[in-house]
Amino acid sequence: MKKYLLLFGLMAVVQFAFGSNFSNQLAANDSIIIEFGKSGKIVLLIESKEDFDKLKAMDVNEIIRQLDVELNKETGEWNIVEHKTKIGNREIVTVKEQGPETEVTVGRVKVIVDESDGNTKVKVESTDRRKKKEPAFKTDFNIDLGINSYLNENGDFPSSADPFATKGWGSWNVGLNWMASQRISKGFYWDFGLGFQWYNFKFENRDFQAVRGVDEIDFIQRTDVNGFKSKISASYLTAQTLLKLDFGRMNDNGHKGVRIAAGPYIGYRLGGRSKYVYRELDGGGRRKEKLNTGTFLNNYRYGLRGEVGVGRLNFFTTYDLNTLFQEGRGPELNPITFGIIF
Repeated sequence: MKKYLLLFGLMAVVQFAFGSNFSNQLAANDSIIIEFGKSGKIVLLIESKEDFDKLKAMDVNEIIRQLDVELNKETGEWNIVEHKTKIGNREIVTVKEQGPETEVTVGRVKVIVDESDGNTKVKVESTDRRKKKEPAFKTDFNIDLGINSYLNENGDFPSSADPFATKGWGSWNVGLNWMASQRISKGFYWDFGLGFQWYNFKFENRDFQAVRGVDEIDFIQRTDVNGFKSKISASYLTAQTLLKLDFGRMNDNGHKGVRIAAGPYIGYRLGGRSKYVYRELDGGGRRKEKLNTGTFLNNYRYGLRGEVGVGRLNFFTTYDLNTLFQEGRGPELNPITFGIIF
Protein backbone atom coordinates (compact mmCIF):
# COMPACT_ATOMS: atom_id res chain seq x y z
CA MET A 1 0.00 0.00 0.00
CA LYS A 2 2.84 2.36 0.78
CA LYS A 3 4.36 1.90 -2.66
CA TYR A 4 0.91 2.38 -4.16
CA LEU A 5 0.54 5.72 -2.39
CA LEU A 6 4.04 6.80 -3.37
CA LEU A 7 3.20 6.03 -6.97
CA PHE A 8 0.54 8.73 -7.15
CA GLY A 9 2.64 11.15 -5.14
CA LEU A 10 5.42 10.66 -7.68
CA MET A 11 2.99 11.14 -10.56
CA ALA A 12 1.99 14.51 -9.12
CA VAL A 13 5.63 15.49 -8.64
CA VAL A 14 6.40 14.62 -12.26
CA GLN A 15 3.37 16.61 -13.37
CA PHE A 16 4.73 19.62 -11.45
CA ALA A 17 8.22 19.19 -12.87
CA PHE A 18 7.06 19.11 -16.48
CA GLY A 19 4.31 21.74 -16.06
CA SER A 20 1.83 19.63 -18.07
CA ASN A 21 -1.87 20.49 -18.10
CA PHE A 22 -4.04 17.40 -18.43
CA SER A 23 -7.41 16.29 -17.03
CA ASN A 24 -9.58 13.19 -17.05
CA GLN A 25 -7.13 11.11 -19.02
CA LEU A 26 -5.39 7.74 -18.75
CA ALA A 27 -1.89 6.90 -19.89
CA ALA A 28 -1.53 8.32 -23.41
CA ASN A 29 0.23 6.72 -26.39
CA ASP A 30 3.31 8.88 -25.82
CA SER A 31 3.90 7.57 -22.30
CA ILE A 32 6.35 5.37 -20.46
CA ILE A 33 4.95 2.73 -18.10
CA ILE A 34 7.27 1.22 -15.49
CA GLU A 35 5.92 -1.89 -13.77
CA PHE A 36 7.21 -3.21 -10.46
CA GLY A 37 6.06 -5.83 -7.95
CA LYS A 38 2.72 -7.54 -8.52
CA SER A 39 0.64 -4.52 -9.50
CA GLY A 40 2.81 -1.44 -9.06
CA LYS A 41 3.12 0.98 -11.98
CA ILE A 42 4.74 4.33 -12.60
CA VAL A 43 3.22 6.20 -15.57
CA LEU A 44 5.28 9.01 -17.12
CA LEU A 45 3.63 11.22 -19.76
CA ILE A 46 6.06 12.50 -22.40
CA GLU A 47 4.91 15.16 -24.87
CA SER A 48 8.19 16.24 -26.47
CA LYS A 49 11.82 15.31 -26.90
CA GLU A 50 12.73 18.10 -24.50
CA ASP A 51 10.58 16.45 -21.81
CA PHE A 52 12.29 13.13 -22.43
CA ASP A 53 15.70 14.77 -22.07
CA LYS A 54 14.58 16.24 -18.74
CA LEU A 55 13.36 12.80 -17.62
CA LYS A 56 16.75 11.23 -18.33
CA ALA A 57 18.37 13.75 -16.00
CA MET A 58 16.04 12.84 -13.11
CA ASP A 59 17.01 10.26 -10.49
CA VAL A 60 13.73 8.46 -9.74
CA ASN A 61 15.30 6.24 -7.07
CA GLU A 62 16.63 9.26 -5.24
CA ILE A 63 13.19 10.92 -5.32
CA ILE A 64 11.57 7.80 -3.82
CA ARG A 65 14.26 7.45 -1.14
CA GLN A 66 13.72 11.05 -0.06
CA LEU A 67 9.97 10.57 0.41
CA ASP A 68 9.12 10.28 4.10
CA VAL A 69 5.51 9.20 4.66
CA GLU A 70 3.71 9.85 7.96
CA LEU A 71 0.08 8.98 8.63
CA ASN A 72 -2.05 11.63 10.32
CA LYS A 73 -4.33 9.44 12.47
CA GLU A 74 -6.89 12.23 13.01
CA THR A 75 -7.45 13.18 9.35
CA GLY A 76 -6.36 9.99 7.61
CA GLU A 77 -3.94 11.96 5.41
CA TRP A 78 -0.46 10.82 4.48
CA ASN A 79 1.94 13.76 4.74
CA ILE A 80 4.94 13.37 2.45
CA VAL A 81 8.12 15.39 2.31
CA GLU A 82 8.23 18.92 0.95
CA HIS A 83 9.08 19.40 -2.70
CA LYS A 84 10.78 22.53 -4.05
CA THR A 85 9.83 23.80 -7.49
CA LYS A 86 12.26 25.54 -9.80
CA ILE A 87 11.39 28.99 -8.39
CA GLY A 88 11.98 27.81 -4.84
CA ASN A 89 8.39 27.63 -3.61
CA ARG A 90 7.75 24.95 -1.02
CA GLU A 91 4.97 22.54 -2.01
CA ILE A 92 3.46 20.00 0.43
CA VAL A 93 2.52 16.59 -0.96
CA THR A 94 -0.47 14.95 0.74
CA VAL A 95 -2.26 11.68 0.00
CA LYS A 96 -5.74 10.83 1.25
CA GLU A 97 -7.66 7.57 0.70
CA GLN A 98 -11.47 7.59 0.64
CA GLY A 99 -12.63 4.07 -0.16
CA PRO A 100 -11.88 3.29 -3.81
CA GLU A 101 -10.80 6.91 -4.41
CA THR A 102 -7.36 8.31 -3.63
CA GLU A 103 -6.43 12.00 -3.70
CA VAL A 104 -2.85 13.20 -4.09
CA THR A 105 -2.22 16.95 -3.65
CA VAL A 106 1.05 18.65 -4.56
CA GLY A 107 0.90 22.37 -3.91
CA ARG A 108 -1.88 23.67 -6.15
CA VAL A 109 -2.32 20.44 -8.16
CA LYS A 110 -4.65 17.63 -7.09
CA VAL A 111 -4.54 14.11 -8.64
CA ILE A 112 -7.68 12.01 -8.08
CA VAL A 113 -7.50 8.24 -8.75
CA ASP A 114 -10.87 6.47 -8.91
CA GLU A 115 -11.10 2.64 -9.02
CA SER A 116 -14.76 2.33 -8.06
CA ASP A 117 -15.94 0.53 -11.23
CA GLY A 118 -12.97 -1.75 -11.75
CA ASN A 119 -11.23 0.65 -14.11
CA THR A 120 -8.62 3.16 -13.06
CA LYS A 121 -9.54 6.77 -13.80
CA VAL A 122 -7.12 9.61 -13.22
CA LYS A 123 -8.27 13.22 -12.94
CA VAL A 124 -6.06 16.25 -12.39
CA GLU A 125 -7.49 19.48 -10.92
CA SER A 126 -6.05 22.83 -9.99
CA THR A 127 -6.54 23.94 -6.39
CA ASP A 128 -5.14 27.42 -6.96
CA ARG A 129 -7.40 29.67 -4.93
CA ARG A 130 -4.80 32.23 -4.06
CA LYS A 131 -6.16 35.60 -3.00
CA LYS A 132 -5.29 38.63 -5.03
CA LYS A 133 -2.22 40.23 -3.53
CA GLU A 134 -2.96 43.50 -1.80
CA PRO A 135 -1.01 46.40 -3.35
CA ALA A 136 1.38 48.27 -1.09
CA PHE A 137 -0.01 51.62 -2.32
CA LYS A 138 -3.53 52.33 -3.52
CA THR A 139 -5.89 55.26 -4.08
CA ASP A 140 -9.61 55.52 -3.47
CA PHE A 141 -12.54 57.93 -3.52
CA ASN A 142 -15.07 58.01 -0.69
CA ILE A 143 -18.00 60.06 0.55
CA ASP A 144 -18.67 61.22 4.11
CA LEU A 145 -22.26 61.64 5.21
CA GLY A 146 -22.79 62.82 8.77
CA ILE A 147 -24.68 65.00 11.21
CA ASN A 148 -23.18 68.22 12.57
CA SER A 149 -23.43 69.87 15.94
CA TYR A 150 -21.06 71.79 18.20
CA LEU A 151 -19.93 72.02 21.79
CA ASN A 152 -19.88 75.25 23.79
CA GLU A 153 -17.03 76.56 25.95
CA ASN A 154 -18.09 74.18 28.75
CA GLY A 155 -17.90 71.13 26.50
CA ASP A 156 -21.70 70.75 26.37
CA PHE A 157 -24.17 70.73 23.50
CA PRO A 158 -26.19 73.98 23.37
CA SER A 159 -29.58 73.80 25.06
CA SER A 160 -32.87 74.46 23.31
CA ALA A 161 -32.96 77.91 24.92
CA ASP A 162 -29.91 78.98 22.87
CA PRO A 163 -30.84 80.57 19.52
CA PHE A 164 -28.05 78.67 17.76
CA ALA A 165 -28.97 75.20 19.12
CA THR A 166 -28.88 72.72 16.22
CA LYS A 167 -31.41 70.21 14.98
CA GLY A 168 -29.96 66.81 14.06
CA TRP A 169 -32.08 66.19 10.96
CA GLY A 170 -30.95 68.77 8.45
CA SER A 171 -27.57 69.61 9.99
CA TRP A 172 -25.78 67.57 7.34
CA ASN A 173 -22.10 67.14 6.76
CA VAL A 174 -21.14 66.03 3.26
CA GLY A 175 -17.57 65.27 2.27
CA LEU A 176 -16.01 64.23 -1.04
CA ASN A 177 -12.55 62.79 -0.44
CA TRP A 178 -9.74 61.53 -2.65
CA MET A 179 -7.65 59.23 -0.47
CA ALA A 180 -4.39 57.32 -0.79
CA SER A 181 -3.19 54.48 1.43
CA GLN A 182 0.37 53.31 1.97
CA ARG A 183 0.92 49.96 3.67
CA ILE A 184 3.63 50.26 6.33
CA SER A 185 3.43 46.67 7.53
CA LYS A 186 0.88 43.88 7.59
CA GLY A 187 -2.39 45.45 8.75
CA PHE A 188 -0.79 48.85 9.42
CA TYR A 189 -1.44 51.76 6.99
CA TRP A 190 -0.83 55.44 6.51
CA ASP A 191 -3.85 57.12 4.85
CA PHE A 192 -3.84 60.68 3.54
CA GLY A 193 -5.86 62.76 1.12
CA LEU A 194 -7.71 65.89 0.04
CA GLY A 195 -11.40 66.63 -0.03
CA PHE A 196 -14.26 69.12 0.08
CA GLN A 197 -16.45 69.37 3.18
CA TRP A 198 -19.82 71.09 3.47
CA TYR A 199 -21.00 72.05 6.97
CA ASN A 200 -24.68 72.72 7.61
CA PHE A 201 -25.98 73.80 11.03
CA LYS A 202 -29.77 73.86 11.05
CA PHE A 203 -31.21 75.78 14.00
CA GLU A 204 -33.68 74.04 16.25
CA ASN A 205 -35.57 77.30 16.77
CA ARG A 206 -36.58 78.33 13.27
CA ASP A 207 -37.70 81.79 14.40
CA PHE A 208 -34.07 82.91 14.83
CA GLN A 209 -32.05 84.11 11.88
CA ALA A 210 -28.27 84.51 11.75
CA VAL A 211 -27.36 87.89 10.28
CA ARG A 212 -24.15 89.84 9.89
CA GLY A 213 -23.90 92.56 12.49
CA VAL A 214 -21.45 95.42 12.73
CA ASP A 215 -18.77 93.60 14.75
CA GLU A 216 -20.16 90.10 15.18
CA ILE A 217 -22.80 87.69 14.02
CA ASP A 218 -26.24 88.33 15.50
CA PHE A 219 -29.10 85.90 16.08
CA ILE A 220 -32.32 87.88 15.77
CA GLN A 221 -35.80 86.60 16.46
CA ARG A 222 -38.14 87.12 13.54
CA THR A 223 -41.62 87.97 14.80
CA ASP A 224 -42.70 89.65 11.59
CA VAL A 225 -42.84 86.41 9.58
CA ASN A 226 -43.48 82.69 10.02
CA GLY A 227 -40.12 80.94 9.88
CA PHE A 228 -39.72 77.45 8.33
CA LYS A 229 -35.97 76.94 8.17
CA SER A 230 -32.91 78.73 9.50
CA LYS A 231 -29.30 77.57 9.17
CA ILE A 232 -25.64 78.47 8.70
CA SER A 233 -23.50 76.67 6.11
CA ALA A 234 -19.80 76.71 5.27
CA SER A 235 -17.56 74.86 2.81
CA TYR A 236 -13.90 73.88 3.24
CA LEU A 237 -11.02 72.43 1.28
CA THR A 238 -9.65 69.84 3.69
CA ALA A 239 -6.44 67.81 3.95
CA GLN A 240 -6.28 64.86 6.33
CA THR A 241 -3.91 62.10 7.37
CA LEU A 242 -4.56 59.01 9.48
CA LEU A 243 -2.76 55.98 10.84
CA LYS A 244 -4.89 52.85 10.50
CA LEU A 245 -4.81 49.39 12.08
CA ASP A 246 -6.69 46.66 10.20
CA PHE A 247 -6.99 43.62 12.46
CA GLY A 248 -8.68 41.64 9.69
CA ARG A 249 -5.64 42.01 7.44
CA MET A 250 -3.36 41.20 10.35
CA ASN A 251 -5.16 37.88 10.86
CA ASP A 252 -5.60 37.16 7.12
CA ASN A 253 -9.39 37.63 7.37
CA GLY A 254 -9.68 40.45 4.83
CA HIS A 255 -12.60 42.81 5.54
CA LYS A 256 -14.04 40.61 8.28
CA GLY A 257 -12.00 42.21 11.06
CA VAL A 258 -12.21 45.49 12.93
CA ARG A 259 -10.41 48.61 11.67
CA ILE A 260 -9.51 51.71 13.64
CA ALA A 261 -7.85 54.92 12.41
CA ALA A 262 -7.06 58.35 13.82
CA GLY A 263 -5.26 61.48 12.72
CA PRO A 264 -5.36 65.25 12.25
CA TYR A 265 -6.93 67.39 9.53
CA ILE A 266 -6.84 71.02 8.43
CA GLY A 267 -9.20 72.96 6.20
CA TYR A 268 -9.44 76.29 4.41
CA ARG A 269 -12.82 77.96 4.15
CA LEU A 270 -14.18 78.49 0.64
CA GLY A 271 -17.51 80.08 1.52
CA GLY A 272 -20.10 80.69 4.22
CA ARG A 273 -23.59 82.09 4.50
CA SER A 274 -26.87 81.94 6.40
CA LYS A 275 -30.19 80.89 4.93
CA TYR A 276 -33.66 81.75 6.22
CA VAL A 277 -36.90 80.37 4.76
CA TYR A 278 -40.14 82.05 5.84
CA ARG A 279 -43.68 83.01 4.87
CA GLU A 280 -45.41 86.33 5.40
CA LEU A 281 -47.90 86.52 8.23
CA ASP A 282 -50.74 87.31 5.85
CA GLY A 283 -50.00 84.23 3.78
CA GLY A 284 -48.43 83.78 0.38
CA GLY A 285 -45.63 81.54 -0.83
CA ARG A 286 -42.35 80.74 0.86
CA ARG A 287 -39.47 83.13 0.56
CA LYS A 288 -35.74 82.76 1.12
CA GLU A 289 -33.08 85.09 2.43
CA LYS A 290 -29.42 84.19 1.90
CA LEU A 291 -26.96 86.41 3.72
CA ASN A 292 -23.17 86.48 3.70
CA THR A 293 -22.01 85.57 7.20
CA GLY A 294 -18.60 84.25 6.13
CA THR A 295 -16.86 87.38 7.40
CA PHE A 296 -17.20 86.17 10.97
CA LEU A 297 -16.43 82.48 10.33
CA ASN A 298 -12.90 81.24 10.92
CA ASN A 299 -10.99 80.95 7.66
CA TYR A 300 -9.26 77.81 8.90
CA ARG A 301 -10.46 74.74 10.74
CA TYR A 302 -8.28 72.05 12.26
CA GLY A 303 -8.96 69.09 14.47
CA LEU A 304 -8.89 65.32 14.92
CA ARG A 305 -10.63 62.59 12.97
CA GLY A 306 -11.34 59.04 14.09
CA GLU A 307 -12.66 56.07 12.12
CA VAL A 308 -14.00 52.63 13.10
CA GLY A 309 -14.80 49.92 10.57
CA VAL A 310 -16.54 46.57 10.96
CA GLY A 311 -16.92 44.39 7.89
CA ARG A 312 -17.97 46.66 5.04
CA LEU A 313 -19.24 49.45 7.32
CA ASN A 314 -17.05 52.43 8.17
CA PHE A 315 -17.95 55.18 10.66
CA PHE A 316 -16.19 58.47 11.34
CA THR A 317 -16.20 61.36 13.75
CA THR A 318 -14.45 64.74 13.61
CA TYR A 319 -13.88 67.41 16.22
CA ASP A 320 -12.63 70.90 15.45
CA LEU A 321 -10.05 72.11 17.93
CA ASN A 322 -10.74 75.72 16.93
CA THR A 323 -14.08 77.50 17.07
CA LEU A 324 -16.52 77.94 14.20
CA PHE A 325 -16.56 81.74 14.59
CA GLN A 326 -13.62 84.07 14.94
CA GLU A 327 -12.71 85.06 18.48
CA GLY A 328 -15.04 87.78 19.72
CA ARG A 329 -17.18 87.58 16.56
CA GLY A 330 -19.67 85.00 17.74
CA PRO A 331 -20.37 82.31 20.36
CA GLU A 332 -17.51 79.91 21.22
CA LEU A 333 -18.62 76.75 19.44
CA ASN A 334 -16.43 73.81 18.39
CA PRO A 335 -18.03 71.76 15.58
CA ILE A 336 -18.36 68.00 16.01
CA THR A 337 -19.58 65.49 13.44
CA PHE A 338 -20.70 61.84 13.46
CA GLY A 339 -21.32 59.89 10.28
CA ILE A 340 -20.71 57.00 7.91
CA ILE A 341 -18.24 56.59 5.06
CA PHE A 342 -19.36 55.27 1.66
